[in-house]
Amino acid sequence: MRVLPPAPVIGVLMLLTTVTVVLSLGCGGSGSPDTSASPTPTPTPTSSASPTSGQAPIPATFGRVPVSTATPTTRHITPADLPPPFDTNSVSNPSSVVSRPSGAGLSVPPGFFIYQYASGLPGVRMAAIAPNGDVFLAESGPNTIVVLRDADHDGIPETRSTYATGSPLNLPFGLAFYPPGPNPTHLYIANTNGVIRYPYTAGDLTPHGAAETIVSNLPDATDHWTRGLAFRPDGAKMYVSVGSAANVEVGEDPRRAAILEYNPDGSGFRILASGLRNPVSLAIQPVTGALWTVVNERDGLGDNLPPDYATHITEGAFYGWPYTYIGANPDPRMPPLPPGLSTVTVPDVLFQAHSAPLGLTFYTGNAFPSAYTNSALATLHGSWNRAQRTGYKVVHLLPDGSYEDLVWGWALTDGTVWGRPVGITVAKDGSVLICDDGAGAVWRLTYGLAAP
Repeated sequence: MRVLPPAPVIGVLMLLTTVTVVLSLGCGGSGSPDTSASPTPTPTPTSSASPTSGQAPIPATFGRVPVSTATPTTRHITPADLPPPFDTNSVSNPSSVVSRPSGAGLSVPPGFFIYQYASGLPGVRMAAIAPNGDVFLAESGPNTIVVLRDADHDGIPETRSTYATGSPLNLPFGLAFYPPGPNPTHLYIANTNGVIRYPYTAGDLTPHGAAETIVSNLPDATDHWTRGLAFRPDGAKMYVSVGSAANVEVGEDPRRAAILEYNPDGSGFRILASGLRNPVSLAIQPVTGALWTVVNERDGLGDNLPPDYATHITEGAFYGWPYTYIGANPDPRMPPLPPGLSTVTVPDVLFQAHSAPLGLTFYTGNAFPSAYTNSALATLHGSWNRAQRTGYKVVHLLPDGSYEDLVWGWALTDGTVWGRPVGITVAKDGSVLICDDGAGAVWRLTYGLAAP
């Protein structure tokens, strides 16, 4: 691995009002050691309760933290940089999530600003932006979809509404409006065991019709329970990501460790790509129309093996799991590649091993510098299977396969962390919103514009 050292810190420190953030209820272990990628959700409610039409929305809590600016660290990891298996011991080193200590803050590159857009959102994982600018959030553990609205466009949401809660939500994660474009008719939600949709009309704060089941038989919530969701730009195909049921194991359901393709009505199923140990978020590259994902690779091979990654998805491609990693590098715990899987696709961007990338978006706004236009932003939820922690940040993917820090500071030197970024999306005004299930908060990243 080659690490480009950061330039000296640019000494601008904005001392802003401190706030106490709320700990997430949904960021514990997964039943396996893979806590960074698959936290144990709050037990699934059995209630079929739905929100009351016309309910009075409550304010969304806004707050500031200290922000410093610095030149970001850039990392470029290539397949040639990989150490041998078991080059270091494999350790269990989970982080302890704490309330934000007084004075703790975040760092961003020069010109950027970040503040807490909303808090009190236990288990908030993913976000989607409605055409009118409303922010839809999936709180996976609580089985709730929340809507934040900033009606006066001042960068502070005035209201928070419960869009849906309880059955038929079941660990909701991926969110997408359909059809793509300015006039969607439905909100699709990827549960752990299927995909549902609600009829949607611009401005809806509660559904105006019953949920419809589109896909009913996804593999259950064993271990990797998140289900990413995206549509092809023309709306003709729907993509769903499904992680493996184990760290490394032969003979799983072929729909696991894979990207699945459907027609928007749930018909036309096929496996688009396989061998992806735990693909989480899905996103469409706005220029090429290519489908991209971020993948949590396997554990137990040492601190620096194998890298997690982001990659575009090629139809019919096989990415190695469980037999190999980052191309044809064999996992010594597994049997050799079967003859029919002799070609292994190498992913595009490699992250430090065990970073646990969970969120992915492409910057389609016009409020950031041109270097960010149409490039990918990813969230690194943070490691557990590494002696020296990594992750707990948002990164910007560069065209040469490297990546640079964009937001960092959630991890503290004493081994504790006060935030864990998950979902990431571009708001209607070109700012970037980041879901944080460690703090139960949403952060707003802007450029050239200080916090309100």
